[in-house]
Amino acid sequence: MSEECPLYPALTEGAEQEAVLRQNAFIDQIKKAMKEMLSEFYTDELPYIESDTWSNFRNEIMDGFKNYNNRKIQGEYDFKEIRQAIYKEYREELIVDLNQDMVEEIASLKRQIKTIEDIRRWY
Repeated sequence: MSEECPLYPALTEGAEQEAVLRQNAFIDQIKKAMKEMLSEFYTDELPYIESDTWSNFRNEIMDGFKNYNNRKIQGEYDFKEIRQAIYKEYREELIVDLNQDMVEEIASLKRQIKTIEDIRRWY
């Protein structure tokens, strides 16, 4: 008992061939668009994603170097041992750098004090 639905009539052979051709053309257009999008993604966006991943990893490592107390969070890395090895190997250079950092900080604080004093004079 094969009744045709009047809302969905069967296609003629020519119409069916045309529908297949149009469907294949549509699929080809989709494939072309996807190839272009993926190409743009790999060349334009992927470097930022990769660099963001490396930045996040670098920040995690730097946080370990800066903070002795984060070893509970940064459990995989023994940052204290790394810091001690760096200090032992580069002690003299680090002292010079730290002293220079302190000189810069002192100069900055002096500028801030002067600014505050100048502001107080006006009031």
